[in-house]
Amino acid sequence: MKILAIEKEISDLTFKKMTPYLKEESVRAWELFKNGFIREMYFRQDKSTVVLMLEAESKEEAEKIMQTLPLVKNGFIEFDLIPLRAYDGFERLFEKS
Repeated sequence: MKILAIEKEISDLTFKKMTPYLKEESVRAWELFKNGFIREMYFRQDKSTVVLMLEAESKEEAEKIMQTLPLVKNGFIEFDLIPLRAYDGFERLFEKS
């Protein structure tokens, strides 16, 4: 299942507070990328938050795995997880009137 993960800002988040965890965060993200859980990874153009495309069996599994990221585990960031399914709207093109 594809899952879109959009980082949510936490109001008292500062770069200085996160700095000690950033290398560990990068290491864990790389591990998740290598094993196929993180399929795509982006920074938003309009602000410095992350958008991920994930691959997991379920939203619940993705939630558990996302908790292994140091910035999530330590309460610096959260993610909205949005399960996706294939677009089937093109079927309308083949419907008989």
